Formats: sequence, C-alpha cells, structure tokens
Amino acid sequence: MVSGKLLLCFAEDPDSRQDTASMEVLVTFGPSLKARQLVPMWFRCTRVLSFLVLSAAFLALPSGFTGLASARSATTSVADLAERLLPAVVNISTSQTLSAERMPDLPQFPPGSPFEDFFKEFFERGAPGNPHGGRRATSLGSGFIIDPDGYIVTNNHVIQDADEITIILSDETALKAKLVGRDSKVDIALLKVDAKRKLPHVEFGDSDKARVGEEVIAIGNPLGLGGSVTTGIISAKTRDINFGPYDSFIQTDAAINKGNSGGPLFNMDGQVIGVNTSIYSPSGGNIGIAFAAPSNLLRQVLDDIRKYGRTRRGWLGVRIQSVTDEIAESIGLKKAYGALVASAEAGSPAESAGIQSGDVIIEWNGKEVKEMRRLPVMVAETEINQSVPVVVWRNGERVKIKVKVGELKDDEPLPVAGAEEGVGAADQGAIVQSLGFSLLPLGQAEKKRYNIPDDAKGMIVADVLPSGAAAEKGIRPGDVLVEVNQSAVASVAEVEEQVKKVREKARKSVLLLFQNASGMRFVALPITG
Repeated sequence: MVSGKLLLCFAEDPDSRQDTASMEVLVTFGPSLKARQLVPMWFRCTRVLSFLVLSAAFLALPSGFTGLASARSATTSVADLAERLLPAVVNISTSQTLSAERMPDLPQFPPGSPFEDFFKEFFERGAPGNPHGGRRATSLGSGFIIDPDGYIVTNNHVIQDADEITIILSDETALKAKLVGRDSKVDIALLKVDAKRKLPHVEFGDSDKARVGEEVIAIGNPLGLGGSVTTGIISAKTRDINFGPYDSFIQTDAAINKGNSGGPLFNMDGQVIGVNTSIYSPSGGNIGIAFAAPSNLLRQVLDDIRKYGRTRRGWLGVRIQSVTDEIAESIGLKKAYGALVASAEAGSPAESAGIQSGDVIIEWNGKEVKEMRRLPVMVAETEINQSVPVVVWRNGERVKIKVKVGELKDDEPLPVAGAEEGVGAADQGAIVQSLGFSLLPLGQAEKKRYNIPDDAKGMIVADVLPSGAAAEKGIRPGDVLVEVNQSAVASVAEVEEQVKKVREKARKSVLLLFQNASGMRFVALPITG
C-alpha cells in the first residue's frame, strides 16, 4: 500500500503559461521512503496528479518493488487455491497381512542361543497382537475426492494387495473404503467411502490444454505429512518412462516424494490435470523430476470403472514398431513419424479393414500419429464399435481406410513388436554382401530348430557379420527374412533383385521384414558395397 502527502502551492492564475515559478511536491511512501520534485506552477491539478502517478511508477519506487507486489499477489493466489482444494484431498492408509511366503526368513543363531527359541516362536506363532501368524504391513499414500457421494481416486500401487483401506479426510475423520475397480495398465484405482454426508470434491481439467511452463500445485501425503502443498511448473508432456503400454506422463518439478502417489496435480484454475504416480530419483527422494498420469487418459478409465467395474479399451489388433529415419527414407516418407505395422492379427479389426504388414499408420481418427507410442493410447481412447478414418502410407502413397474398433481383452498381446535376443550361430549360407548376413533356404528342420511357425515363408538367416549394421539392429541367426522392399522373397536372387531396385531409386536404406518366435518386425538397413 502506497501512502502519501502532498505539499502544493498554486499560482493565483493557474492558466498562465508565462509564470516560471515552481512548486515542490513531496510524496511519502511509508515511514522512510520519500520523493521530492519541482513542478511548474502553471500545471493544473489534474496534471500534477498525472505527474505523481508517473513519478511513483518510474522515479520513486525502488527496483524490485513491483516484483514484490506481483510475488505477493501470486502467493495469495496459491494460498487461496490451497485453502479451497485441501478439503478434497485425502490420506490413504492400507494394511495387509504378509503370508509366510512373503515374510523374512528366520534369523540364524548359534545352536543353544537364548534368541533361537524366542525368534522361532515369534515367526511360527506370530507377533504380539497377531497370534495367528503372519505380519501386518502398512503403507501410506494420497488420493482425492471426485464426487460428493464419496468416490476417491488414487494409484493402483497404493492399494494393491491391501486387506484394509482407510481414508483420512482433511478434518481427520477416518473412513473404511471399498475398492470399486482398478486398472493396472495406467496404475489407477477407484475407491468408495460412505461418509453419511456430502463431501467436498474437485473436478478434472483438460490435460491436453496444459502447456509446458505452466504453474501447477501438488497436494498430498508425502512421508506421512498429510495436507502438504507444493508448487512447480510443467517441465514436459507425453513422457514415456517405460511404466506401461500407455505412457504419456506429465513431467513436473513440483516437490513429489514417497506418499504423494495417488495425489492430484492441479492447474492454477484448481482443476486436476494429473495424478502423481512416479518420481525419478537415484536416492528415493525428490530431485525435481516427477511424473503424473494425465487427466484425459484417466477420465474415461474411471468412467468405465464406475459403469462396468473394469476398463473398456479400443482394440485394433496390430503389432507395431517405430519409424526410424532409415525406415522413413527407405519407404519414401518425408519424415519419421507414424507406426509401422509389423503384423495384423487374424480376425482383428485391422485385418478386417485391410491393414497390411508394412503399412505405416500416419493418421488415426483425424489426428496425426506423431510417433509409434501414441497410437496405442489413441486407439485405447476410441469408443468401442466406432468406425474411424485411418490413413496409412503404403507403397509410397496415402491410403484411406475405415476401421471399426473392437474391445481389447486382458489377454491380448501388447501392440509393440520386439526383437528376439540372440541365438547361436548357424551354418554358413549364401552371403548377401550388401546387407551383411548370409541366408539359407527355410525347411522343416530349420523351423523346428528355431521354433518358427509352420506357415512361415522366406529365407532363414544363417550368420550375421558381427561388425555390420545388421548385427547392430538385432538381426540374429534363426530370424526369417520374409520381405525385402515390401516384396516377398524366397531366394537370394530375389533378395538381390529387390536391393537393386532400391539402389535405382537412389535410396540409402532398404526395408526388410523379419519373423522369429516373437513375431514380425521391420528393420531398415543401409545398403553397402
């Protein structure tokens, strides 16, 4: 607050522009800061006031004064938000009885030791207060209320294997909770308490609209310290931390520690844009790198759990892999993006729609597939039985396809294609010099030896040059070369013919399709020689 007093002396004729006399203006800012300035007396009162405003803004205020005011305003904003949001954030305490298989082994003592009988009785009969054996283990976490009727969101790992779940509200009321449902793939769980009254709750926001650099607030129960509020910014979005098949985390530098799991990450409008799930820390403590599952990914999951007791996800039925720069160049894509289809499952929506091995899915339901790992999320979020437009890159052209999305079952394989680890060397075969490996005809003996499906076609890799690009890409003896340049091959001559066609197009890499016990996968190799 700026207070001031003015000492003014006006000329008898304030409209006179000839009077060169001046008046002194004294402005006081608090007990110690004052500013004096001479002003021509012919200034009208309004001009004097205008002058004072400018003086206060540019002459009298010390550097940093405005910053302090802004900081104070921002602090007040966080405090106001925290006061409003805290009642909807809860502490979660779980307990479970560890079975004998999960309990530690009996300590070893010398025969006849006085501790031997004590520990034997303790482990076999149970600790005091638990005479039936086993040991009680407790853990703490966080959660938040999303419905006045008592629905609470937390991480699945917070309540996993719990025999008993207790919710502690902000007013210290303790309530027993029941599990409505969970989804381990995105580490989320929905709980329900009966509070006999309406509870304060929070709303979800649009995590897609959140921007890197925006301020966020985390509230939770770190290390058992309930109702802890921390602030930070969004450091990054759509982080893949190899947590699960639908990774798309928000990264934040807000202080997140053990016990914050399951707690909300708020935007400055007080909306939940994420659920704090994981931290990156060599020591186990906060180092400013934490991850929250985005609200837009979780909202549909939670709706499904409430309606059906489980998650219903869209299913396409393809095994996919990343499009590298080499693969993009080898098939004529201008940039590396999309998801390369290694195979389409029999009877899947993809097969029914005509999606083929070698297609690159570059658009899904009107949105660009910027990278391979985004496609499983996009498909999972699509409504079951909905027909969606899909664009694939096939033989150098964009092809439009309509796909009717199915429902993903729990036993469906993950959509990401992987490479089989190395197997032993095989006999030397015909060497394809330009690719760095040798090939043999694929017979029944080879199929049996390498556990290759009976219907597999192509040529089997006999040996791989250890210092070549093929070895670096994970090609191993026993892999079956199915296609070269998206054309089926059954002989070395056909392989070399396709390599020649690629050379004639002035491309630096050739696209190969391999099959092994893990399934199909594409590899782009540079052409040498």
